[in-house]
Amino acid sequence: MAGITDLPMRDLVTGFGADLVVSEMVASGELVTARSGTRERAELGIGRAATSVQLAGRDPAVMAEAARQVADLGAALIDINMGCPAKKVTGGLSGSALMRDPDLALSLIEAVAGAVDVPVTVKMRLGWDDDSLNAPDLARRAEGAGVRMVVIHGRTRCQFYKGQADWNAIRAVVDAVTVPVLANGDITDAETARRALDASGAAGVMIGRGIQGRPWAVADTIAALSGTSATSAPTAPNRAALAARHYDAILSFYGTDLGLRVARKHLGWYMDDAGTPADLRGRILRSRDTAEVLSLLPEALASRDAERTAA
Repeated sequence: MAGITDLPMRDLVTGFGADLVVSEMVASGELVTARSGTRERAELGIGRAATSVQLAGRDPAVMAEAARQVADLGAALIDINMGCPAKKVTGGLSGSALMRDPDLALSLIEAVAGAVDVPVTVKMRLGWDDDSLNAPDLARRAEGAGVRMVVIHGRTRCQFYKGQADWNAIRAVVDAVTVPVLANGDITDAETARRALDASGAAGVMIGRGIQGRPWAVADTIAALSGTSATSAPTAPNRAALAARHYDAILSFYGTDLGLRVARKHLGWYMDDAGTPADLRGRILRSRDTAEVLSLLPEALASRDAERTAA
């Protein structure tokens, strides 16, 4: 979720009741060498409740130093990324590439857990490929090294995001450890969350891509799983107001020039959910006039409701 779960997005999702949000992945080596922009990313959300800072890397000493730095800055939790499938990450022997070298992965976990007093968690996949489904063993070793929670995406690295997440396979990890395990992958709403929990036996779920353009899905899911009255998706006017607040927050955080580029993907996801006509969608995404964008959002995000009323 790099480039997506920035501070404006995390603040928005937290407002819908998420128990925990995780920062964008921060490269530990860049953080330690203070490469421009990296420290700023690490600081996003530090000091905010229920925020975890996610670190990636392959050098135990560097990972430990990065963990100490973010802990000293006030991070409440630190998450070790062992699940990212991107080639630019695995090519550097980080992310899910660590699942091909469990001993190195364990040394990273031991180094981070030994460097800080805050809880350390880890996110991983089922394995590198179907021939090496080693998540249960690696999770067991991670728990022994001090990890307090494990998140499992129900795919291998070689699957990337293809096919369907295998929630049943997560149960082997649940059975292997005593710390909480969260299920992840293809969880988009209350129904898929229930199915993932039933199949995996996990203690909870993590939602990623499912909230793109639908941040209220968090509240719906929490309400349904807790047995309270389910909240519903915002009405068209409320949806437009929410998107406008998100748009303003992005521009305020990044500045207008960069903010306009960052905001496009989020506006696109809101319009995907609303079924916005292509011509109106294109006009909004091409516009560099913030006032014009804000004026068009009510029409753009009312499209699906209008179609339902007409039907």
